Amino acid sequence: MSMEFLMASGIGALTAAGLYLILLRRTFPVVIGLSLLSYAVNVFLFAMGRLTIDLPPIVSSSAAGYTDPLPQALVLTAIVITFGMTALIVVLSLRGFLETGTDHVGRETEAGKPASEAQREVAAR
Repeated sequence: MSMEFLMASGIGALTAAGLYLILLRRTFPVVIGLSLLSYAVNVFLFAMGRLTIDLPPIVSSSAAGYTDPLPQALVLTAIVITFGMTALIVVLSLRGFLETGTDHVGRETEAGKPASEAQREVAAR
């Protein structure tokens, strides 16, 4: 079995698990699913760089080859952006839970009514 097949299978598994968790429509699985999707993108970007061993990351006349530093820089940038995005999503999901009393993602509440109708009933009491 080749390394390319293993990397592609790993990226596919991370993507599939991330999409499945996002479609569960609960806040915690959505956060974990977005994290898994970002990991899949990071592995994909890193695999684009054709990892070579014992080669410099710059082009020089004395080196027989070089390692492409661009995918490594993109992955480092993506890790920082993902950390900030995950922190924002956690805060937004916590705020949504505290305001609505449920952790469902979407416009319906647990009673099956749209959120605007449920809020009107609570305000009328």
